Amino acid sequence: MPLFQYKARGHRGDSIEGSIEAVSSDAVASQLLESGITPIEIEVAKTGAATEINLGDLFVEKVTDTDIVQFSRQMHSLTKAGVPLLSALHGLSQSTKNKTLAEAIKNITVSLEAGRDLATSFSEQPTIFSLFYVSMIRIGETTGKLDEIFIQLARYLERDRRTRAQIKSALRYPSFVLIAISIAVAIINLFVIPTFASVFAKFGSELPWATLILLESSNFTVAHWPVLLGILIAVFFGVKQYIKTDEGRYRWDKYKLKVPIVGEIIYRATMARFCRLFAISTGAGVPLITALTVVAKALDNAYVEERILGMQTGIERGESITRTAGATGLFDGLVMQMMAVGEETGAIDSLLSEVAEFYEAEVENDIDKLSARIEPILTVFIAGIVLVLALGVFLPMWNLADVAIK
Repeated sequence: MPLFQYKARGHRGDSIEGSIEAVSSDAVASQLLESGITPIEIEVAKTGAATEINLGDLFVEKVTDTDIVQFSRQMHSLTKAGVPLLSALHGLSQSTKNKTLAEAIKNITVSLEAGRDLATSFSEQPTIFSLFYVSMIRIGETTGKLDEIFIQLARYLERDRRTRAQIKSALRYPSFVLIAISIAVAIINLFVIPTFASVFAKFGSELPWATLILLESSNFTVAHWPVLLGILIAVFFGVKQYIKTDEGRYRWDKYKLKVPIVGEIIYRATMARFCRLFAISTGAGVPLITALTVVAKALDNAYVEERILGMQTGIERGESITRTAGATGLFDGLVMQMMAVGEETGAIDSLLSEVAEFYEAEVENDIDKLSARIEPILTVFIAGIVLVLALGVFLPMWNLADVAIK
């Protein structure tokens, strides 16, 4: 197993550093949280050993959100019916169609038989079960409410999967249109315009400005298309690689919340996920510091994660949740108001659940209207391209026809 170095905070906020051998960073975080230590930074210890590449990993069947939802619902039914955990997991490992998930369930069963608790056994499968999932299972074990935890996880994952599927569906049509337009413009520049250019050159007549622009653009594209293609490929992979870095991911996640039209939907979806996860965690009795850590890492947004983890310092000083949340500048008035009322009444979990339901309904409504909001922009964009092509190609042809008639 790889060796991980970590920086964390103790019970009194003191700084702790050390190293742990584990299968992944999520497993390290789970071990630290279980010990009452809040992780701040976890990274693989640097060694001179070469990294081994397992070609078999490239062909492993992927575990989808639908598989995890189905597994969670089955575990809820089995645990609610009083079936022993080992028997339930053994049966699911035999009936699960996804081979990767079935293998993970078998490993969990083996870990349980070795004397480990359920949460630790799940944490040994970090590529399938997230830190939030493992933390909720640990809560269910502690409180004796595993059946309730599994159904809450299933409902949350199903709702989150549906939201992401709706966003992808709404963006699919505009993406196809933009790709088709790009291909059409490339074909026109490389093949169509050069043909017309030879026709125009024979007559030697004065060409309109739109035609001159198209000709210059076509000549430049034909002469330098390998360089242009290389630049596009380099930019694509460069940006993709930059986003994988800590700084790049942070900047990209921050920018996503401000993208016109789509950014507002992403923000509301993120707020819905935060409210839902925080309500589930606090309702299950998770300590605030631990709940913030788990929820922040489950949101899959580096910018939002940093803001939420920053709340821990204020809470450790004894400040209220509302005050520390307001200092982040992340939450809107509705969330802040519900947090304040929830702290006063002691029902912050139920109130945030209501906020989550409101935001989820708003996200679904926005997604339904997303295509309608994008279509006018695409129409204007396409009309502009068609206008330039029409002026650049057909206008000189009409002029040449008039000359021929006269």
